[in-house]
Amino acid sequence: MDIIKWSEKLMSMDEKSWQRHANPWSVYSRFTTLPLLSLAFYSREWMGIYSLVPIVLAFVWIWLNPRLFNVPSSTDNWASMGTFGERLYLNRKNIPIPVHHQQVCMLLQTLSALGIPFFIYSLYSLNVGLLIASNIWIMVFKAWFVDRMVWLYREMKNSNGKYASEENHKQ
Repeated sequence: MDIIKWSEKLMSMDEKSWQRHANPWSVYSRFTTLPLLSLAFYSREWMGIYSLVPIVLAFVWIWLNPRLFNVPSSTDNWASMGTFGERLYLNRKNIPIPVHHQQVCMLLQTLSALGIPFFIYSLYSLNVGLLIASNIWIMVFKAWFVDRMVWLYREMKNSNGKYASEENHKQ
């Protein structure tokens, strides 16, 4: 199962959402989602049933984030190119990507996913240390994945005119 493809469907990302998500503010603020989810679920300890409010708000933030920011005036940056690369990766069944990227991306997704059971257990057991460690684990491999997406985009943009046309160098 491709976690990225599954999450794209779950998020119902359309062309306009992807263009807006290429805004660096969207990409960088996206890194707040796991800590916000952690805090929201952890809040059950002191908020009880009312913790559903921050939990719902965290999920609203996850859905809203790629739609919240304007299309960037410049996409000549790490965050935008990471978004473009992610789209290439998601489309790899239609337009193949180099094998060396496929292998590393699968490894990074697997390593990130290895943190999920610890993340879930830490929320269940209210283990703050494990929760912080699992957040860091998952986020490090997510950031590394985004960095790999930049590399993928830079490598493939010259092979297909559509990809190169996505980039906008306005300052």
